Amino acid sequence: MNLLRKRMARYNLPQQIKAKGVYPYFRCIESQQDTEVMMNGRRILMFGSNSYLGLTNHPRVIEAAVEATRKYGTGCAGSRFLNGTIDLHLQLEHELARWVGKEEVMVYSTGFQVNLGVVSCVTGREDYVICDELDHASIVEGRRLSFSTPRKYRHGDMPSLERELARCHPEAVKLIVTDGVFSMEGDIANLPEIVRLARKYDANVMVDEAHGFGVLGPGGRGACHHYGVADGVDLIMGTFSKSFASIGGFIASDSDTINYLRHNSRSYIFSASLTPAATAAALASLHIMQEEPEHIERLWQVTRYALEGFRSLGFEIGATATPIIPIYVRDMEKTFLVTRMLFDEGVFVNPVVPPACASGDTLIRFSLMATHTKEQVDFALEKMLKCFKALEIFG
Repeated sequence: MNLLRKRMARYNLPQQIKAKGVYPYFRCIESQQDTEVMMNGRRILMFGSNSYLGLTNHPRVIEAAVEATRKYGTGCAGSRFLNGTIDLHLQLEHELARWVGKEEVMVYSTGFQVNLGVVSCVTGREDYVICDELDHASIVEGRRLSFSTPRKYRHGDMPSLERELARCHPEAVKLIVTDGVFSMEGDIANLPEIVRLARKYDANVMVDEAHGFGVLGPGGRGACHHYGVADGVDLIMGTFSKSFASIGGFIASDSDTINYLRHNSRSYIFSASLTPAATAAALASLHIMQEEPEHIERLWQVTRYALEGFRSLGFEIGATATPIIPIYVRDMEKTFLVTRMLFDEGVFVNPVVPPACASGDTLIRFSLMATHTKEQVDFALEKMLKCFKALEIFG
């Protein structure tokens, strides 16, 4: 066996977890992504989805995807840069730019590619990229690929951010990159203070709105609009795999920045373009958000109900203020075990362990959709209380 294969063979952590019967990944779903899914012939309550508005099986979204496939086929057979641009891409970009309030938008094939391709190329060797320590992995990878000097500040700690800004050369470009809503913890970045500090130190701001669009702000326009600071944010990123019920992503900014990215962002130039079906589904979801605000209203009704329920029962849920509810376990083995126990009880949740969190912060990620009912939340709360007590997770 050669050296590479020997190294690969030594990686056996998944096998160890499987041997204990608590392996929680790649669980197969046999139905639509809804509040209830079919798994192994059983009905399971889904509290592990990012489909915050519950639009993945909305008739308008499905029909739009089907019609686009009939008109354009199943794929574009090339990159946007060459032969892979269709008029549907341009329509989606135009409508998103108007919705977000920026001059232009460019659409990527995945959300990960947006952060990878933007963060890695907008600054140069003499510049700085400054990130929250809990930023999404795609931001981390973009920062790693950048030739700029990396800086990191403690999560949500504005004095820590200011110290990092003060360490930077005043004449250099300084890009602050943060999640708008943090995907595991559910808390919202302090964007007003980040924008204030950016102005003070002549820095720029990029906000990842993957978990903010469709959730926060007027019309679901995200955390930047929730705080009224969108004009002070230079780059606004979004994904289609959450509230937009599709796959893909986009970056919104001024025309000069978008022009630069179109001709320099490698994950955009060298990737096949977004499929017609995915593009049409995202566009239909955007129209539903604009025309049917009741979806966002229902999401917040069930979110408030769940947050109150978890807090009243004594669960540790941190500083979340969104439909992402972290339930802290703070023990890796118990995190895997309680995930399996809840699944056996008919509740699907996601375990969060390193590297997605610190070793002492393992948790269960419980996420809500607008289509969840209070009865479904009550059922989940009952089962979670039962399982957490059985494992003595409560102090």
